[in-house]
Amino acid sequence: MKLLEKYFLPSDHVKHFYTITPEYLKERGIRAVITDLDNTLVGFDEAHANEVVINWFKSLNAHDIKVAIVSNGNRTRVSGFCDPHDIDYIFSAKKPLGKAFRKAIRMMDVEASDTVMIGDQLMTDIFGANRAGLESILVLPVKKKDGWATLLNRRIERRIMKYFDRKGLINWG
Repeated sequence: MKLLEKYFLPSDHVKHFYTITPEYLKERGIRAVITDLDNTLVGFDEAHANEVVINWFKSLNAHDIKVAIVSNGNRTRVSGFCDPHDIDYIFSAKKPLGKAFRKAIRMMDVEASDTVMIGDQLMTDIFGANRAGLESILVLPVKKKDGWATLLNRRIERRIMKYFDRKGLINWG
């Protein structure tokens, strides 16, 4: 069970990405954010950033915190979301494999120790970040509905989350 904690327990958890402030990040020595896209920032079926997402990007940028989106989504999906806001991205990332995380760190010209991964899935975002030696923050999905590819992950994730809940390791309050 220690392996579950090592690989799937996030460094922190918050309900919504937008509550992760530049001050919170800087207090932890974080200079760069890698974030998932679908159901982390917007629903998997929403093509564009909303005002909340745009304002969060602007806030991070104003505090010199770099941002890159790492998504398992396809090029059209991810570029359509990121290009209008000049956000660096990696599409078809194959998370939880580590290559995309390392590439994002190089793109932002930072160290892994200065970087946090924010995502809504234990099986891809948190597992991948933990394996890559990054801090990780789990957020609740912005929508209850997921794409078909995520459904199996969610079933496994529910079992792991029940374990974390029983151990008092994650509490959504």
